[in-house]
Amino acid sequence: MRVYVPLTLPGLAEASKTGELGAGPFTAYAVTPALREWYLSDDIEELEYAALSRAALASLRLLAADPGAPRRRVVVAVDVADGAAAADPGRGLDPEALGEVRVAGAVPLAKAAAVHVDADDAEADVAAAADALEAADRGDDDAQFTVDGAEDHELLWYATQEIANLVGPGE
Repeated sequence: MRVYVPLTLPGLAEASKTGELGAGPFTAYAVTPALREWYLSDDIEELEYAALSRAALASLRLLAADPGAPRRRVVVAVDVADGAAAADPGRGLDPEALGEVRVAGAVPLAKAAAVHVDADDAEADVAAAADALEAADRGDDDAQFTVDGAEDHELLWYATQEIANLVGPGE
């Protein structure tokens, strides 16, 4: 099963150092039955893009909580055993939980298929979105417009061999 793990660049650097994503049960995003029902599509590429987008929003939330992190969303696409990730059936079609899964334990970074990261030119919009996220969650339409502005930037695809270049020297 392919899961999308939201991170920040410092989180990616830590995963690069340890060789693992997550230290115990952690949240990721995947094509779940609820996501399929919500998205109303059988196209697996569209569904995986929707899961990736959900992970990108979760990465934005991580950035909002870490003002020192570079303002670039990071999502690692990794393959795990089918039983290693499960959706919470109690959350059903809760919009906040669409595509959300819990991965049972640490996953070797070597199992990553790719890394998706914002381009440098997205930083200003991502920074503004991270700052506006709390107000958007409270229903502020202007803040939501700012958060949506970050989604206008497509995450770039990087091979796992490029992680060292993404996290910088010494990582």
